[in-house]
Amino acid sequence: MAEPVIIKKYANRRLYNTETSTYITLDELSQMVRDGRDFEVVDAKSGQDLTRQVLAQILLEEETKGAAMLPVRFLRQLISFYDNSMQTVLPHYLETTMDVFIQNQQRIREQTDSVLGSFSPFEAMENMQALQRQQIEKFQSMVGLFNPFLKPEDKDQQIAELSQKIQELNAELERLKR
Repeated sequence: MAEPVIIKKYANRRLYNTETSTYITLDELSQMVRDGRDFEVVDAKSGQDLTRQVLAQILLEEETKGAAMLPVRFLRQLISFYDNSMQTVLPHYLETTMDVFIQNQQRIREQTDSVLGSFSPFEAMENMQALQRQQIEKFQSMVGLFNPFLKPEDKDQQIAELSQKIQELNAELERLKR
């Protein structure tokens, strides 16, 4: 298994990915989790492990975006276990339960794929999500052109990239017409 990526968190709350030598956002960390990338967040000055706090912060942001997955009753119950004798048992129990849930989800996916073949709803959903991500990236790139804080060379590069994409799309359109 690959070593976890080290993310340094600075006092100004910025996150620095040591693997890519770039500053990243919580959204990018969230995507790393979805992609199955292992990372550790450490305080840049003290070296203290901040992974748990940052993951909790990502959860909080996801919950406020309207993608609420954690029921209020569950959150209350979870809070009630702090300073309780169950505090040491609960993390292992939750981790094991989530592992079983993921295994069952994978088993259902495999069975659905084997029965439905190319008509699998899971496959269609993944393709739709990939298309949505591409559209969001293109939209953000286009909106960035109107950002007065971008350096001129950044805008020139974005314009060149968009021009290249337009040419590729035109070529694809011509190919499809034929």
